[in-house]
Amino acid sequence: MDLEIVPVTPFQQNCSLLVCPESGEAAVVDPGGDVDRILSSLEALGATARLILVTHGHIDHIGGVSELAARLHLPVLGPQQEDRFLVEGLPRQVEMFGLEAGDPFEPDRWLEEGDVVEVGRCRLEVRHCPGHTPGHLVFHDPEEGLVVVGDVLFRGAIGRTDLPRGDYQALLRSIREKLLTLPDDTRVVPGHGPLTTIGEERATNPWLRKRV
Repeated sequence: MDLEIVPVTPFQQNCSLLVCPESGEAAVVDPGGDVDRILSSLEALGATARLILVTHGHIDHIGGVSELAARLHLPVLGPQQEDRFLVEGLPRQVEMFGLEAGDPFEPDRWLEEGDVVEVGRCRLEVRHCPGHTPGHLVFHDPEEGLVVVGDVLFRGAIGRTDLPRGDYQALLRSIREKLLTLPDDTRVVPGHGPLTTIGEERATNPWLRKRV
């Protein structure tokens, strides 16, 4: 599976384009905004978007979902249903952060632990990783050794838990049970900042070395 990162919104959120190299079909993960930029990147790649995946319900990850879905007639999958309050509360998030965003949306399918999403001939395993938000998901491609983790884990850091319904202990448990069980050479695509690997974070991330 090919990967293209499109930074969007003033938060520089990593919107991920996951492209099946055989079919050219793509999943757009967390289109938080700047929809025209996302569309331009898809065109430059020669990729055809087939679906939208959502890791969690914060505005910088979902602000462009409704617009992109409407413009390309795409189904929306995720997050897990415990994030419904955030998705439905998008207007309040707009007011709080002052970002431009589309309308609230109802996913075509709320995803759960153990679900599998197909993108062309590629398969993504769904893992439920609560803590940053209660309905946070990550998407794992075991064939390519790639995991898109949203705001669960970053290079040298972990997700914040001081936002509504964040849970610090749940976040550490999610990282320990759902991410650190992956091979060390697994590439990690965080919601912000540079890519990393499971092995690098296991060895050097101060939050994980001390507490997980």
